[in-house]
Amino acid sequence: MLSDYRRRTPGFISDIIIMRLSPVSQHLLVFISVLSLEIITWTNSAVSALFYPFGSAGGDTINTAVDDGSSSVIQLLSPFLFFGRTYQQIYVNNNGHLTFNQLSSAYIPYSFPARGSQDIIAGLWTNLDNSVRGVVSYHQYTSGNVLTRATRDINTHFPNLSFTASWVFVATWDKVAYYSLTNTETSFQVVLISGRNFSFILMNYGDIAVTRHLVQAGYDTVSSTHYFVIPGSNNGSSISNLRNSSNVNLTGRWAFRVDSGHHNISKETTTSPTTNSTGNNAVTDRRHTY
Repeated sequence: MLSDYRRRTPGFISDIIIMRLSPVSQHLLVFISVLSLEIITWTNSAVSALFYPFGSAGGDTINTAVDDGSSSVIQLLSPFLFFGRTYQQIYVNNNGHLTFNQLSSAYIPYSFPARGSQDIIAGLWTNLDNSVRGVVSYHQYTSGNVLTRATRDINTHFPNLSFTASWVFVATWDKVAYYSLTNTETSFQVVLISGRNFSFILMNYGDIAVTRHLVQAGYDTVSSTHYFVIPGSNNGSSISNLRNSSNVNLTGRWAFRVDSGHHNISKETTTSPTTNSTGNNAVTDRRHTY
């Protein structure tokens, strides 16, 4: 038996894959002829337009597939200023949040404002389990097209700054399942961007499954001096609406300026696939939640 077909997978295109049944062992033998190489990181057009590059094909470091796990300490290639504190390291935790001073295996999110002792950035902090489905990965950039894109995005969302990105950190949770709900898939991304003395966070949301687990999206600082909860993100039954909400006229994205807390506050708005907010209403500082 002999067959061949063209296959497209994340990371490469193999123009011909030949499958032959061994007459001796009856095992399926696969011969791959790779005639061209293309970096592919997207699974649908909506995600490709919103998400920054991610995945092993893009050079990401992949977190170990373990429940309640975390990356090892990641030394930042450029310091990140977060509400007056400068960090040289970060952890990407499998349960959907970033921490700076220590890793976190916590699967029950704190309710912001937690008035705790650490700074937390929660893309979607909940009980996720990448040991059964999905990939958690990260990558940082100091040059190239990603910085060009980040510069364009920040100047679009914050048009009065004339910003140039010098460093970008991208953490992605791609099709990760909720714990004990192995048929679920949730995809989101946290992008840290800095340049000069400016720091920003972009939170990008793809398909988000509903869940019975506790959830939280936003950020919180030491003693909750500054914190923000994305509206509706602390309710598992409505969490899927994240992909239809925004504060920057780009459905599925939330943008925050986080270098310090002394900026004008813009009103947050949400969008739906058919209704967009008016104006660029990126969040610069918030001392209350919804």
